[in-house]
Amino acid sequence: MNITVIGCGRWGSFIAWYLDKIGHQVTLYGRSTSKHMKEFLETRSNGLLTLQESVQLSVELSDLDSAEIIVISINSQGLERLMADIGQRNLVNKTFVLCMKGIEIGTGRRLTEIAAQGLDDSNHIAVWLGPGHVQEYLRDIPNCMVIDSEEKQVKERLIREFSGELIRFYYGQDLIGNEIGAAAKNVIGIAAGMLDGLNLTTLKGALMSRGTREIARLIKAMGGNELSAYGLCHLGDYQATVFSEFSHNRGFGESFVKGEVFTDLAEGYYTVKALIELGERYQVDLPICKAVFAVLYEKKDTKTILEQLFSRDLKNEF
Repeated sequence: MNITVIGCGRWGSFIAWYLDKIGHQVTLYGRSTSKHMKEFLETRSNGLLTLQESVQLSVELSDLDSAEIIVISINSQGLERLMADIGQRNLVNKTFVLCMKGIEIGTGRRLTEIAAQGLDDSNHIAVWLGPGHVQEYLRDIPNCMVIDSEEKQVKERLIREFSGELIRFYYGQDLIGNEIGAAAKNVIGIAAGMLDGLNLTTLKGALMSRGTREIARLIKAMGGNELSAYGLCHLGDYQATVFSEFSHNRGFGESFVKGEVFTDLAEGYYTVKALIELGERYQVDLPICKAVFAVLYEKKDTKTILEQLFSRDLKNEF
């Protein structure tokens, strides 16, 4: 199968490596100005993995024309601009798979909603979500992930084509819940990093329990299945996001409260702003998200915000 992966960062390049490994014809696309693409063009390596010669490298969007499946793994806030560029190619009968997690700031749109805009109706859209880090996959440590779409046959085809020894896929049953849950877990990851930075790692258990509850409430209010918050898209991704040394969001949260510079992309920084907007729109209380927002955007003192969380009105757990 002919597949083009858009996005040559850490995750996008792994997807290209993985899909090539399980036998597909893969092209990895990146902008000509991308430092990651420049590295691959020069050495075929990014320091984490080395791409086989069978993986084609491209800086031309015209190469999408021959792809059956187009996998996208970029900064979520840049998806609208990318889809506008793709829309100009008038592509038909393509399957777009979003391997990214986020919500658009200002509109609250889920990424599948952004991707669908401007595409011909003959195209199909799916999401590929769940836990796992490149460093662990490259050590042959397997994991479980989920693929979801509004079209049953699309899910079935992708899971059949993408399954391998490293990844066991499950059929998603709730596109709203999976997208919101996947995006929100990055915010919980930042909160976890803040706890690490304050030497309060023991509170991560409470963070995971209460974080899942508030995201479940939001998913339900938006029309999704609140149980999705307890699946692979959110709770199932906590180990990789809340505890792992490889988690950018956890690392960002820890660096932030310590006053240290953190240069890697932490999607949760953008997602928390969108979640606050959705919480107001759907009248759902999101105390942990509000706390993270207050620290990141309102420059509130982290310890003070934590004390305020503990002083909230007492209530039943469920």
